[in-house]
Amino acid sequence: MHDHRMRFAAAALLLAGAACAKTADRTADTATPAARADSAAAVRTDSAGGALATHDSANAARGGWTEPGILGYATAANVGEIAEAKLAEKKATNPAVKAFARQMLADHEMLLKDGQTLAAKLNAKPDTTTGAAHDLVNDSHDELKDLNDKAAGADWDATFIDKEIDGHQKVLDKLQDAAKNTNNADLRAGLEKATGKVQQHLTKAQDIKAKTLKK
Repeated sequence: MHDHRMRFAAAALLLAGAACAKTADRTADTATPAARADSAAAVRTDSAGGALATHDSANAARGGWTEPGILGYATAANVGEIAEAKLAEKKATNPAVKAFARQMLADHEMLLKDGQTLAAKLNAKPDTTTGAAHDLVNDSHDELKDLNDKAAGADWDATFIDKEIDGHQKVLDKLQDAAKNTNNADLRAGLEKATGKVQQHLTKAQDIKAKTLKK
C-alpha cells in the first residue's frame, strides 16, 4: 500500500512537470511579434556593443598617441611655425633669415592644409587641448611673445634661428615617435612627409647659424 502511494506521487510529479514544460512552450510560441523583436534587438545591441568595444580597444593610445592627438600635434606645430615665420618675414634683418622664414611659411601652410585634408578623410578631429599638442601650443605662444618683444637686429636673427633649431628638433622627434605608434597607413604617410620637411628646415637653420650668422 505504501509503495502504491509512492508510485502514484511520482507519476503525479512527472505529469505536473510535463504540463509546466508545455505551458512554457505555448507561452514562447504565443509571444507577440513586438516582444520577439525586442529580444532580437537586445541581442543585436549586445553584439554591436561588443564590436564597438573591440574597435575602441584596437584604436587605443599607443605610446601615448591617439589619431586625434597626432593630428592635433601636427596642427599645433604648423600653426606655431607659420606665426613665427610671418613675424620673421617682418623683423629679420639678415637676407638668409628672411628667405628661410619665407620657405618655412610656404612649407608649413602646405603641411597644415594636408593635415586638414587627412583629418577629414579619417573623420578625426585634431585634438590640441591635451598631451604633447597642448604643451606645444603653450611653448609656441611663449616663444612668439619673446620674439615679438625683442628688438629687431642681428641679435633677433640669432635668437630666431636658435629657437627654430631647438623647436624643429623637438617637433621632429615627436612626429617620428608618433609615426612609430600608429597603424594607420595614411596617417603614417602624412607624418613621413611632414618629418621630411621638418628635417629640411632643421638642417637649413643649422647651416644658417654655422655659416651666415657665425661671428
